[in-house]
Amino acid sequence: MLKTRFTELMGIEHPIVQGGMQWVARADLSAAVSNGGGLGIMTALTQPTPDDLLKEIERCRSLTDKPFGVNLTILPSLRPIPHKDYAQAIIDSGVKIVETAGSNPGEFIGMFKDAGCKVIHKCTAVRHALTAQRLGVDCISIDGFECAGHVGEDDITNQILVPLAVDALDICVIASGGFGEGRQLASALALGAEGINMGTRFMATREAPIHDAVKQRLVDAGERDSVLIMRALRNTSRVFRNDVSEEVARIEKAKGLEFRIDDVAELVAGARGKNVYSTGDVQEGLWSAGMVAGVINDVPSCRELIERIVADAEAVIRGRLQTLVA
Repeated sequence: MLKTRFTELMGIEHPIVQGGMQWVARADLSAAVSNGGGLGIMTALTQPTPDDLLKEIERCRSLTDKPFGVNLTILPSLRPIPHKDYAQAIIDSGVKIVETAGSNPGEFIGMFKDAGCKVIHKCTAVRHALTAQRLGVDCISIDGFECAGHVGEDDITNQILVPLAVDALDICVIASGGFGEGRQLASALALGAEGINMGTRFMATREAPIHDAVKQRLVDAGERDSVLIMRALRNTSRVFRNDVSEEVARIEKAKGLEFRIDDVAELVAGARGKNVYSTGDVQEGLWSAGMVAGVINDVPSCRELIERIVADAEAVIRGRLQTLVA
C-alpha cells in the first residue's frame, strides 16, 4: 500500500484521483473509482442545472460509501453559467471534497472552506498554485503540458512543473497530465507529488459512461493523436486528433492574428463533442484526450486499473529502484 499525505487527508486507500471530465465524470464512473480505493470526482457542469447536480450526487452516494468529490470549473462561456448556484448545490449536498479549476476561484474557495470542505485546486502554473495556497486550499493538482483539455500557456511538462510546485508549496501536490501506468505513479512520487490525477486513462474503463467505440479509439491511439487548438486566443486546449480538430487547427493557422472564436463556432460546439460520447462517432466533434493515449492498451474495470497501477508502482519502488542503490 502507498500511503501519502494525500491519502491521509482524503481518507482514501490509493493516491489516485479521477479527473473531473466534462460529460464523462458522472456518478457511475466516480463511484467506481472510489470503490476501487481512489478518489472519484464528479463534474458539476455536466449536469444541466444545480438541482440535477444534487440528484446526481445522491445517485453517487447510492453507489458508494467511500469518499468522492465534485469538480467546479470556472471558465468563460458563450452562455452564462450560474457558477455560484452550482457551488451552493455542492455545499447543500453535504459533499466535503471539492476540486476547483479554471479562472480565479477565490470567491468559491471561500464558500467551500466556510462549509468545511477540503478543496483541491487544479492549475497549470506554480504562480497560480501559490495564489490558491494563500486562498486556503488544501491541495494542488498541478497540470502539466501533457494533459487533456486546458493546458495553460506556459508549455511546461510535469518533469519540471511537479518538482517546482513541490518546492514552492507547503500543501500537498498531486501530479496531473499524462499519467496512466504504475511506473508513472512511481515517477510522480519520486518527484515529490503525493499522488496522481488521471482523466483520459479512466475514460478507457468499463464503468466510464461513454460509447465503447470511443474507448476502443483510445486503445488504438498513440501519443501523437492529440491536437492543440485555440492557441491564438490564449485559451489553449488539447483535444483528440480527428477531422474536426484538424479543421479547427487549419483555420486557426490560416487566420493567424485575425483568428476569432466565431471562425470555428460551429465546429467547436459543445453539443457535438457531447454526441461523440453517446453515438461513438469519434469524428463528430471535439473531445478531450491527452498524450497518455499512447500507453492505453486495454479497457479494464476501475478497480482493476487502480490495483494494477499501485502494484506496478510498488514493484518499481521496491524492485528496480532498490537494486540501483549500491
